[in-house]
Amino acid sequence: MSAPETAPVILVERRGHVALVTLNRPEKMNALNKAMWIGVRDAFRSVSEDENVRCVLFTGAGERAFCPGADIAEFETARANAAQAREYGHLMDETMSAIADCPHPVVVMIKGICVGGGLELASLADIRICQESSRFGVPINKLGLTMGYKEIGALIGLVGRTNALEILFEARVFGAAEAKEKGLVNRVVPDAEIEAEGWACATRIVDGAPLVNRWHKKFARRLAQPEPLTQADYDEGYESFGTQDFQTGYKAFLAKQKPVFEGR
Repeated sequence: MSAPETAPVILVERRGHVALVTLNRPEKMNALNKAMWIGVRDAFRSVSEDENVRCVLFTGAGERAFCPGADIAEFETARANAAQAREYGHLMDETMSAIADCPHPVVVMIKGICVGGGLELASLADIRICQESSRFGVPINKLGLTMGYKEIGALIGLVGRTNALEILFEARVFGAAEAKEKGLVNRVVPDAEIEAEGWACATRIVDGAPLVNRWHKKFARRLAQPEPLTQADYDEGYESFGTQDFQTGYKAFLAKQKPVFEGR
């Protein structure tokens, strides 16, 4: 079913400790326009500030696509020359930073097509789950366009330089099995099971200690930076022992009970 013209292009819904962020242009297969880049940026900035969120589940409306990339029809008015493209690129960088900098674990649930800008968005998630029928690629050279540094960096971070350049140079659209082999996705599931698996993943994350999950994400980001670790970095690795969640966790383990973490 197509979303009405007045429907918001990005939906944000809270289900317990999970924030569900949805690209919502199913009539266009969730092709990205300027309003969507703004909406995704603002959605991730908002959920990042909410300490009650323990996991962000990111997906696209409809059954055909997570996102096929840019809405090419918008190019004539919004990205028709280098000056416009530069301004638009700043917005894209802000959006990608908002996803990458989100302190909560981010899981993307990929239905169908995940190409171009859609793959760029998905590459910034922490966990990517797709359908067996999902398709991937970055055929950007067929449009005569370059991918920005931030987007290329995210792609290289997932699949390595050689695979990233293969994806960019050949501009092929390929299947889920190859995406899994290349490291683009963590998990491939039967089409009918995508939502169940996405929510099961989010539930497993939510059941863990939220402060620990945020620390682990922070530590992984820090290890990707070239600067040597400082003593303050090392010391932060022990701060979890001073939390109430640590008391809850180890006592529940000894009592053979399921811990209920409060995030403090």
